[in-house]
Amino acid sequence: MNKVYPDARAALAGLLKDGMLIMAGGFGLCGIPESLIIAIRDSGVKNLTVVSNNAGIDGVGLGILLETRQIKKMISSYVGENKTFAQQYLAGELEIEFNPQGTLAERIRAGGAGVPAFFTRTGAGTLIAEGKEEREFDGHRYVMERGIVADLSIVHAWIGDTEGNLVYRKTARNFNPMMATAGKVTVAEVEQLVKPGDINPDHIVTPGIYVPRIVHVPNAIKHIEQRTVRKRQSADAPAGTGVEV
Repeated sequence: MNKVYPDARAALAGLLKDGMLIMAGGFGLCGIPESLIIAIRDSGVKNLTVVSNNAGIDGVGLGILLETRQIKKMISSYVGENKTFAQQYLAGELEIEFNPQGTLAERIRAGGAGVPAFFTRTGAGTLIAEGKEEREFDGHRYVMERGIVADLSIVHAWIGDTEGNLVYRKTARNFNPMMATAGKVTVAEVEQLVKPGDINPDHIVTPGIYVPRIVHVPNAIKHIEQRTVRKRQSADAPAGTGVEV
């Protein structure tokens, strides 16, 4: 089967519907599937539940879906960089299901592994556990969390071959690999598209069996969420000399 589509809109054709649950990879703005997010915006699909570690920032990443009010609920760990998110939430226009970051990661991993639920100590006896089953193991309280399976997962990879095998680069290997396994359908955007066999098998992170659709994005923009700089001391300069590089 041909897995490569000419653009993000074509790669999502026939997959989008109102009220669906979408997983979107990335951490902050690192490794986000931006071309696919833009295509979702342009489709006009609405009432979405989106699983993502965070909600992007105003005007970038998932922030653009918040601006168009296409998201009704976020299942996230951290959303503190988005003023639009805060405004909609405080106005009662947006639902949020907060998860401790490790719990969110494991819920996604469990969904991809076919595990319907698991127990964790994180959040036991707190507001996080309200309405959830709690049990005791070895003298400690644990809370039951459900695995998550999405209608659609969208991910960003550094290198992919035409069979859908994916490699992620550094910090962009965040929520992308586990989300690629936890969607009923996974669509991947890749910066470098190569032929089968060009990727060392030992370097493949996501096997192509999980990825039926691919779009090539050779000029992906690498946003920086918060740019910070500091003076760096030369490795050859004695400590305290103030020599900079």
